[in-house]
Amino acid sequence: MTELAAVAAFYPHIKALGAELLAISTDSAYAHLVFKQITPAITNLAAPLVSDRTHEISSAYRVLDRKAGAAFRASVFISPDQIIRAKFVYPKEIGRNISEHVRLLQAFQYAQETGQGVPANWVPSNGSQPAPAEKKR
Repeated sequence: MTELAAVAAFYPHIKALGAELLAISTDSAYAHLVFKQITPAITNLAAPLVSDRTHEISSAYRVLDRKAGAAFRASVFISPDQIIRAKFVYPKEIGRNISEHVRLLQAFQYAQETGQGVPANWVPSNGSQPAPAEKKR
């Protein structure tokens, strides 16, 4: 529930970056509808909710927990040319950090626009330069 609330809050930023986000679960489309109607934090969620009842999507991306019959908490970043650029799988008891997902999208764009790599701990600063590298001790 808290992840979808975070997605709802960050979705406009993700769209502004020219990216799309799909919230996919193994729940039915009906369950998604009811959940959205009864959960105040996500009633305004604009991101598409996709049902993967057949497990086809979660199997294809290798994020299906076959024993549980549900997908792991996973985030898959796919480029416009259909290449998986990153994939994160989280333990069920730990929620995702959506602001980090936005930073990753910004880093992908910075690297593509400049041809430069993005160093560890990079934080976007007006999209112009990566943050300075940490000093060695």
